[in-house]
Amino acid sequence: MNDAVYRKVLLMVSELHVMGYQRLRIAPGLSPEGEYWRCSVTPVTNISQKHGARLIDWEHLAAHYTSASGAKYFDWSYAANLTPAKLAVRFIEEFPLIAGAGRGSDWLYAGWFQEMLGLTAPDLLPVVSEGEGRVKDRLTTYGGKSNILIPLPPPGEGTELPSLD
Repeated sequence: MNDAVYRKVLLMVSELHVMGYQRLRIAPGLSPEGEYWRCSVTPVTNISQKHGARLIDWEHLAAHYTSASGAKYFDWSYAANLTPAKLAVRFIEEFPLIAGAGRGSDWLYAGWFQEMLGLTAPDLLPVVSEGEGRVKDRLTTYGGKSNILIPLPPPGEGTELPSLD
């Protein structure tokens, strides 16, 4: 596993925040088998009011990356050599509705995000859920040798979906 390749998605989101898209959030987790890291990028309106890193609707205004794709970020075959800043520009071009919904200030989340990047540097990845949809009430890390607890990000603004229980 080359976690530096995967972390480029996180660095891209940091660049998006710098560019004025601070209302974009991540919802990181693992594949059902626990083999691959996944990271969805979505606006704050698609993040749970109860859990600041939980995606509400997989299909609505969300771009998904999986480490199974390696450096083909968001399935872009040409993206392997792009810098995080150039990936951010490409993200805005490829996902204008998501980017537009994520435009605006959210200094509380942007600050949390920078802290998370520092806690996970240089090679760890944040994880909020484990396989088969088991959601944690905290973030931990995936990859590397450490398992660091990360505080939850601020809550989202999304309307919760009804429980299936």
